[in-house]
Amino acid sequence: MRRIQSLGELHIKTSISFPLALFISTASLASAQDAVAPPAAAATAEEVATHERVVVSSTPLGGDLFEQTQSVTVLTGEELELRLEPTIGETLNREPGISSTYFGPGASRPVIRGLGEDRIRVLQNGVTTIDVSNVSPDHAVSAEPLTIKTIDVVRGPATLLYGPNTVGGVVNLIDNRIPTEPLARPLMGKLDTRLSTAEEQRSGAGLVEFQLGRVVVHLDGFKRKTEDVSIPGFARSERLRRLQPLEEGEREPHGTLPNSFGESQGGAAGASYIWEGGYVGTAYSIFDSNYGTVAEPDVTIDLKQHRWDVRGALNKPFAPVKAINYKWSYSDYTHTEFEGAEVGTVFDVSGYDGRLEVLHEKLGRFEGGIGYQTQQTDFSALGAEAFLPAVETATHAVFLFEEMAIEPVRLQFGGRYDHQANDRRENPIFGPALSRDFDAFSGSAGIVYTPVEPYVIALSTAYTQRPPTYVELFANGPHLATNSFEVGNPDLGKEHSLAFDLSFRKTSGRVTGAVTLFYNRFSDFITAEPTGAFSEAEDGEDEGLPIFASRAADAHFLGGEVEASIHITEHPAREPEPQPDAAGKGVINEHTPHQLHVELKADYVYAQNVETDRSLPRITPFRTSAALVYGWHDRFRARLEGQYVHRQERTAEFELPTDGYFLLNASMSYRLPIRSAELEVYVKGTNLTNEEARLHTSFLKDIAPLAGRGALLGLRASF
Repeated sequence: MRRIQSLGELHIKTSISFPLALFISTASLASAQDAVAPPAAAATAEEVATHERVVVSSTPLGGDLFEQTQSVTVLTGEELELRLEPTIGETLNREPGISSTYFGPGASRPVIRGLGEDRIRVLQNGVTTIDVSNVSPDHAVSAEPLTIKTIDVVRGPATLLYGPNTVGGVVNLIDNRIPTEPLARPLMGKLDTRLSTAEEQRSGAGLVEFQLGRVVVHLDGFKRKTEDVSIPGFARSERLRRLQPLEEGEREPHGTLPNSFGESQGGAAGASYIWEGGYVGTAYSIFDSNYGTVAEPDVTIDLKQHRWDVRGALNKPFAPVKAINYKWSYSDYTHTEFEGAEVGTVFDVSGYDGRLEVLHEKLGRFEGGIGYQTQQTDFSALGAEAFLPAVETATHAVFLFEEMAIEPVRLQFGGRYDHQANDRRENPIFGPALSRDFDAFSGSAGIVYTPVEPYVIALSTAYTQRPPTYVELFANGPHLATNSFEVGNPDLGKEHSLAFDLSFRKTSGRVTGAVTLFYNRFSDFITAEPTGAFSEAEDGEDEGLPIFASRAADAHFLGGEVEASIHITEHPAREPEPQPDAAGKGVINEHTPHQLHVELKADYVYAQNVETDRSLPRITPFRTSAALVYGWHDRFRARLEGQYVHRQERTAEFELPTDGYFLLNASMSYRLPIRSAELEVYVKGTNLTNEEARLHTSFLKDIAPLAGRGALLGLRASF
């Protein structure tokens, strides 16, 4: 059965090494499944120069990476397994253009091209995670990396089909909790266990899938526990120690990051009914996490989420409709912030996100689809640090996507309209009930030109209107996670942005890669700026927390990313002797190729507040990395990687500079087939030189460095 992919869905089939997958581009993103073909036989001298292309179904028309306008970072398979960290932000942190908010190992969200918070949307199988991770950096994303099959990250303007709050990018976390295809075998499963030293991690995850007629059932579970993280030196930076020395008798934390422990557990059960004309399925999942906030020595967060998902597709129900795809998710989320043993603040959010896509057959030169999305959340915060009132937010949106091919040019168009309503409930602290409604329009266009294979030039542009969030509108209270007193502005208007993305790619030959340049001009860019005033202190002193108010100002972002893979050799070391096949008949002339690659990456972001002529806060500095990757057949893989991060001296007001650093990492893995199963052992070493490293994109950069030298041992069994 051939399943029609949903609008923007990514489907990869490749037999080349994983670096090329980093250069896939797309015009939109919903959910992705990947299928990796068996390793190809060793390349001949002539074949080395023509690597097999990656097939992408990111648009209704589909095609390979030559036909797309946007680049996507795809982490899957062994590459994802070796990159996994306790949080999504840290898992993606070394990818070009992506940093993280790093609020210790318990909470970390991606930062893409200098943009974070509500300008980055984290999806789970194409619908939002429905949590409060975009409200505060100490709030974790309600997803466990151990259960993820693939992570797709789309940078740039073409993400607007997922809403105006994706102007920075989309991160899609893909699992198989709702199966979409029949199983290759009646019973399949996987077990994974990990031990590490830097944070004393002990984790395990497992899944099993089986098929009963047309019904495919999925069950999974996970548990992770970490202790306080080991760090190379002092928790507080040298600059902060000079500016704010401790009182006499107090000791600087050294060697261990206080209150950085974490524990998470959960699981899911899902099932789908699959037939030739489509599928329909549902899943129920639980996520439970408890972790220290690092910013305060005695504050912990206990997070719980219960989630229902429904997903399905109808293939070719009637002409001229190619497919109808639908997704719906409901979440009940609560997290409680404890101050010691006492309950401090409780955050609750419940709501749903639904999406319907209708794809049409080719009409003349055009092929594409239309869609409708609806989302509603009911948010409340109660307690001493409830800096937000209770707010109900509802969004209704319609969108379209069309594609037209006139070789050697391919054109892509997209548009979206959103109506967002924010209703603040009456509260003695925050004031009377208040409603703010917004109508937002967004549009994008892209062109891909192939002057001669294997070279391609891609240009895309997008105009986006982003309504302010309820945090930017209604905040009014102390927010200790960011050490500020936040004040919203209910009179804020929409944020406007005009973005351009230009890519030059080479996708075959001994050197493959991409160079991408971007520019994003914002009008009324909303940010929390210091007012110079302080809130009233609880102890009656003159000064409390510095007051930050939501304001709109013009801003621009520009920068670029470079990725290159040098395929040094893919030739077999020798021509093996013919061997009998499994049945004792004929011969198998099996090659045992040795693959050696060099991977080079770099990124840079320049972000400026036009009105103040100063940098915006927490902007990623220049970063570059080089890696040597060796593979033997499909069994052994080794990687040695060095990453250099330049110091960041361009800072916003009241923001300290950050020193540069160099990290050395290494990993090895070996796969051993055992009858109908496979056993894999992998080892990973991180920060091997025990370097002090601080992420400039983190609110905690001056009190929470990254982990010191560490080693991880993992064992995976699949059947």
